[in-house]
Amino acid sequence: MRENIVTIIVAVFVALVFRSFLYEPFHIPSSSMKSGLLIGDYLFVSKFSYGYSRYSFPLGFDLFEGRIGSDDRPKRGDVVVFRLPKNPSVDFIKRVVGLPGDKIQVMDGVLYINGNPLPKVKTTDFTDDDDGNVIPQYVETMPEGKQYDVLDEDRNGRVDNTGVFTVPEGHYFMMGDNRDNSTDSRYQSEVGFVPETNLVGRAEIIVLSFGGESFLRWDRFLKVIH
Repeated sequence: MRENIVTIIVAVFVALVFRSFLYEPFHIPSSSMKSGLLIGDYLFVSKFSYGYSRYSFPLGFDLFEGRIGSDDRPKRGDVVVFRLPKNPSVDFIKRVVGLPGDKIQVMDGVLYINGNPLPKVKTTDFTDDDDGNVIPQYVETMPEGKQYDVLDEDRNGRVDNTGVFTVPEGHYFMMGDNRDNSTDSRYQSEVGFVPETNLVGRAEIIVLSFGGESFLRWDRFLKVIH
């Protein structure tokens, strides 16, 4: 009995260390990051990519200020998990589109960074395996050259034409890739700018994906997140 208890304690300790300092599992519960991330995707989030904050640890104890362990910070285009500023008990996953000091605006569904529109090229439509809907899909390109797919069905939606958002120091502007179905930094009263303290880590790789006609999406096994 004692050996079993010790084994369980060691296993729990190792799991906590792995989850706190290396990689944390995360599952996708919503459609906000389609088509890159689908409902039912299970992925690993790198905890060490941006260093550690209070929210790197399971219980979120306030043991120190800011971030420690690394000087690296998110780059435009990174997909990150963060704690919702309005309710830190809730995890969100979005793409970083604005860095501290950037001016962000959306006009006619086109994302502008510091007054420059991001190239957005139409590609093959996305067929949603959850409901069968066919949604226009585009390739968007960041100023640094990173490319990724976005969905945009209505270019005159609620937040397809915004004012200019100036990202404060120590904060980031987040947007979902499913532009008409994402509650993100465009909704200032609900999400707003995300403090760097609230960053949990960078989404790295999909390890499993449940959904679709075959129940298990084999083509998404160990798929790197872009």
